[in-house]
Amino acid sequence: MVTWIALTGLASAASVVSLTLMSPGGSAPAPLEWGAGPLTVAALPRITYVAHRGGAREVPENSMTGLATAYERGTAQVLDFDTRLLRDGTPVVFHDETLNRTTYLGGAVGGLDAREWRGVRLRPKDRLPGSWRSERPPTVAEVLDRFGGRIMLMLEAKDPRSLDRLARLIRARGLTRSVFVNTNDPEVARRVHRMGLLSQLWRSAQQLRTDRPERWRSFVDLLDVDHRARDADLVRAVNSGIGRVWAHTVLTDAQRDRVLALGCSGVITDAPGRLARAAQRGARP
Repeated sequence: MVTWIALTGLASAASVVSLTLMSPGGSAPAPLEWGAGPLTVAALPRITYVAHRGGAREVPENSMTGLATAYERGTAQVLDFDTRLLRDGTPVVFHDETLNRTTYLGGAVGGLDAREWRGVRLRPKDRLPGSWRSERPPTVAEVLDRFGGRIMLMLEAKDPRSLDRLARLIRARGLTRSVFVNTNDPEVARRVHRMGLLSQLWRSAQQLRTDRPERWRSFVDLLDVDHRARDADLVRAVNSGIGRVWAHTVLTDAQRDRVLALGCSGVITDAPGRLARAAQRGARP
């Protein structure tokens, strides 16, 4: 049952390589186009910036407009978004189990079908910079069609039952090396790997205290660690043999500088525009 709710009003890294080009006149970064073939994980720079939920402190989270804005600004090399499953099996882009926090509706996301989903409208946060319109949250297929192969994507499968459907969408578009599939469960990450997709495993600071990440190196392509973890736990993750270790969810220059100094090679942030630009300004040629 969906119920209406009340309207509330609409590094300092030593060398940072960016997958962007300067727009004419050298003003702001513009996205790099990749020709006929899709962009793959092999093209990522040594230090990678990820726009978490599109950059949730700069744009409306998990919205098509927000993802497009993050892409066009060119300050992140990966767009992150969350996925949920509708009642009829349609994978959609959404974080919470319920509609209440980010839309004008209430009720469970999983209680809707694709037709009902077309009536959902996002409620942009008042504190976001700029002016944003209300819009329908996209489906996963729409995001893959819009950005797949033009930039690396990272999707979290909030519902493991969606893996088969997500895999079909990714394979049909030739994006198996262009989309990370994220989960907090090592066994789900193993399934993702066996399906021939890029597997990403995120872990909390508490989980990292007892984790032994080296056990996952055969099936995890990207280990996504909580920046609040202890130094020793982050170093153990970096030395696990997993090729990419990126830190979430980084909000400040000091947090970014710490995880990069400890060996992480990626920054997952709600503020990619600010953090990436600051790092680029401070990078040595």
